[in-house]
Amino acid sequence: MRAPLLYGLACSLALTALSVTPAGGAPAKSPAGPVSPERSGVAVAAERAEAAGITFGACPEAEKLPDAVTCGTVRVPLDYARPAGRQIELTVSRVPAQGEKSERQGALVFNPGGPGGSGMHFPLMGSLPEWQHIARAYDLIGYAPRGVGRSAPLTCQRPEDFAKAPTVLPPRPDETYKKERIARAKAYAQGCLKHTGRALRHYNTLNNARDLDVLRAALGERRLNFVGASYGTYFGAVYAELFPSRVRRMVFDSAVNPDPKRIWYRNNLDQSLAFERRWADFRAWVAKHHETYGLGRTPAAVQRSYEKARARIAARPAGGRVGTAQLQSAYLKAGYHDAYWPQRAHALAEYLRGDEQPLVEQAARRPEAAAEAENGTAVYTAVECNDAPWPADWEVWDRDNSRLARIAPFETWDNVWMNLPCAYWPVPRQQPVDVRLAPGELPPTLIMAAERDAATPYEGALELHRRLPDSVLVTERGAGTHGVAGGPNQCLNGHLDAYLLDGRLPAVHADCAPREEPKPTP
Repeated sequence: MRAPLLYGLACSLALTALSVTPAGGAPAKSPAGPVSPERSGVAVAAERAEAAGITFGACPEAEKLPDAVTCGTVRVPLDYARPAGRQIELTVSRVPAQGEKSERQGALVFNPGGPGGSGMHFPLMGSLPEWQHIARAYDLIGYAPRGVGRSAPLTCQRPEDFAKAPTVLPPRPDETYKKERIARAKAYAQGCLKHTGRALRHYNTLNNARDLDVLRAALGERRLNFVGASYGTYFGAVYAELFPSRVRRMVFDSAVNPDPKRIWYRNNLDQSLAFERRWADFRAWVAKHHETYGLGRTPAAVQRSYEKARARIAARPAGGRVGTAQLQSAYLKAGYHDAYWPQRAHALAEYLRGDEQPLVEQAARRPEAAAEAENGTAVYTAVECNDAPWPADWEVWDRDNSRLARIAPFETWDNVWMNLPCAYWPVPRQQPVDVRLAPGELPPTLIMAAERDAATPYEGALELHRRLPDSVLVTERGAGTHGVAGGPNQCLNGHLDAYLLDGRLPAVHADCAPREEPKPTP
């Protein structure tokens, strides 16, 4: 269920027998309860971090950040049950609040999701008009969670092996291909263990939430101001469950469904179904602009154009670099953000007319990005596999996804191969936290969601709203872009500003009209 996000930039099915039996019974209400060693470890680590603070200075060249952004580190325990044991360093970035002293409200921490996404570039958002008021009031704080970037980085295979291309992704895998992917999943899971060892089990959502509290203390904040997008909403919700009295303001943008029964296997089934709907939205838009692209006057005709291109690429990879797997990855991005629609339609049209270059430019893997992409995938896999039980029987995966692929073929099997290492995960898993706050237990929070979001389907926002009774849900109706705050929709941005600057929320659920559709480009 990976949902990496470049924040604020242009850029149901009833399946039977979906049993994933938790190894230890019912989900835990709070694995870091008041008497647990981990809870005590957080207190020790936070006290230590508060005393040390963060020394901000010039950012390392590897971060590729301008001089206006400063960087530092915060030390956290690898294992919160042993706070005096091995420590790891998380990288942190900052741009101080730009307003007068009377306007300032402390630090605002951001996480872009993933798992595996880095928020180190977030402070740059303050230079955009959509963020200028928030940037006057808050220090904008980004950071790389454990495992990401330079924060005790995880790896599961050599970047050059990860980035091999062109590769094949059949839309209807046969038994031979399935066996090949099972073998690859097993090898990948073992690779994660080989590179990281016993420490692998400590890369999980609970520790991400605990790290967030240590970061809060290191920043000198009594209570946390936090914006989480995509997966960031999930560990933000876990943070709220563990440390409700330490929350000041919290924004959940494009919410993961936090129901423990859906973490993470069922959430991925839901995502595959939602991507089918969003793929249909893209094809309908392309059909509406047939005069520009010539790919078909109906969504079905556009689908045939896509399948024609896929068949041609299966026979001969585009530019020798783009196989059907790279094609799928490129067009999956159209499900995340409709800003991709014009360029993806253009590339498809040009390819079918005989010009491969636009498609190669958009879909080919970049060798210089291989290490970062491999690292992000390693963190994604470790966190989701560690967080919860997954079916260990391939027959369950095969049955559920074969059924799903009949009505949602676009993303289903690709999603399976992404997550299949979790069936063969070599370290103990945890039970998901049951996020469920009582009225008045948590300060008012803001949930923002697009009604047709594919990466985090809208039902997740509704479920999070039910579990946080003092939250307010603001919906972008009829839209499907993943990550809605700080983008082009001024209605949504008005609610974001009102909440973060003044603590004001709508009295009840609020709706915003959808953003303007992208315009076709010749």
